[in-house]
Amino acid sequence: MATETQPKTLFQAVVYFKNPDNCLTYLAARRWKTGVVTCPRCGSSDVGFVASRRIWQCKTRHDHAQFSIKTGTILEDSPLGLDKWLPVMWLVASCKNGISSWEIHRDLGVTQKTAWFMLHRIRLGMQNKVEGGGKLSGEVEVDETFIGGKARNMHAAKRREKIKGRGTSGKTVVMGMLQRGGKVRTAVIEDRNKPTLHGHVNENVEAGSNVFTDELVAYWGLDEKYVHQIINHAETYVRRNIHTNGMENFWSLLKRGLNGTYVSVEPFHLFRYIDEQAFRFNSRKYEDGSLVSDAERFSLLCSQIIGKRLTYAELTAKEDKKPEADF
Repeated sequence: MATETQPKTLFQAVVYFKNPDNCLTYLAARRWKTGVVTCPRCGSSDVGFVASRRIWQCKTRHDHAQFSIKTGTILEDSPLGLDKWLPVMWLVASCKNGISSWEIHRDLGVTQKTAWFMLHRIRLGMQNKVEGGGKLSGEVEVDETFIGGKARNMHAAKRREKIKGRGTSGKTVVMGMLQRGGKVRTAVIEDRNKPTLHGHVNENVEAGSNVFTDELVAYWGLDEKYVHQIINHAETYVRRNIHTNGMENFWSLLKRGLNGTYVSVEPFHLFRYIDEQAFRFNSRKYEDGSLVSDAERFSLLCSQIIGKRLTYAELTAKEDKKPEADF
């Protein structure tokens, strides 16, 4: 197999991944980090490599004994080659404001529907949900924001349909928690009521931590488990170390991508776009503060695509929906 120097820039990535052996070597090193290839269906390491087809043959008797590097990943059953998939994954991992399906459609020469499906599969790979512990601790900022169309940009008929009462009506609520110097966690929530907000904080933040919020009444009572400090935005945005500016920064990055790149995002897909932005935000720096390179972030994404699968029927909830016009 090829042993060329691994890419550090997008241009180098496009050239490097034109070689199918490079694609195979790169992904295999991140999928089987010990160097031992195992069957994704039975777990056996007794497999043989079929070089002429770039696939493996499991020697244990069972159905579908042959498998490729795509099997058991977000790339499974895709007719597109890795020479297309990997540069797109590089772009999504490195572009701060994201990249639209229409741009991928024009650059790769695939349909917009195909590009849209590719991007959602990559977003699934970006998901890194913490299960069974791993709570945020130390100093944690908690805030929420509203995602949805701006009334002033809507047609009058659409505005009457969507906007009921206050301006936030009809919008989707997103909650975020940021450990200062650490990672951000987000969730699309149904409302801003006290049980909802407290439930997410209790689930994700270690008891005894310093929690910083704005003056929203629904946060009152957090001082029973946390050192709760409040910043009143009607008076000031920063008082000593009491602020939520870190979360505000994340919301700014998120909305820049949603409004500037994707333009039209349906509420039932919103969590996928938030996961995309959270991945880039969480992998921007190491713990010592040094910056993560695009190549390192891409490598991290490639290591997270295993054991995840998203079909088109699942993505569209088996409904004949027109793909989003994320320009």
